[in-house]
Amino acid sequence: MASEAKAGEVVTIKKYANRRLYNTSTSSYITLDHLAQMVKDNVDFKVIDAKTGADLTHAILTQIIMDEEAAGEQMLPTNFLRQLIGMYGNSMQAFLPSYLEASMDHFRDNQAKMRKAIEESIGSNPLAQIAQRNMEMFKAAAAAFVPGAVAKDEDKPASETSELDALREQMAEMKRKLDQLSN
Repeated sequence: MASEAKAGEVVTIKKYANRRLYNTSTSSYITLDHLAQMVKDNVDFKVIDAKTGADLTHAILTQIIMDEEAAGEQMLPTNFLRQLIGMYGNSMQAFLPSYLEASMDHFRDNQAKMRKAIEESIGSNPLAQIAQRNMEMFKAAAAAFVPGAVAKDEDKPASETSELDALREQMAEMKRKLDQLSN
């Protein structure tokens, strides 16, 4: 697909009553698949109703997610979707969008760090470091939303502590294997 816009520009997509999408940068009609690819290519766009000028970007992005989920590319667990629906009308609804954005930004940052660490084949254990940072972020977020929800290890039942120990052992084993592969 041809370049949609110069760096920093927002591409305007017009949506017509007949459900057709028109890319004003390339002067061509496009599909939701094209928009999905633009997202993957980090091309910033805004979808507007051709008649009213209303911003339809959110609805179009939601439609793309629905289409991906329906096509068998399910990424959103059912329980997550139930919890998300349950948040509508909840007193915490206003906090959720910024929390989800921050979580996704953090996830993408960690993903980039992981790729870099693997490419550099460093001897340290980047998986454990990232897991630790994620756990710290999760605990901070949980404490902010539900005070007292995050207990210390000694306050946990023995079954949870043993599960944590098992996970630690698995991480240590993964580190040993990674170290062997890097040698």
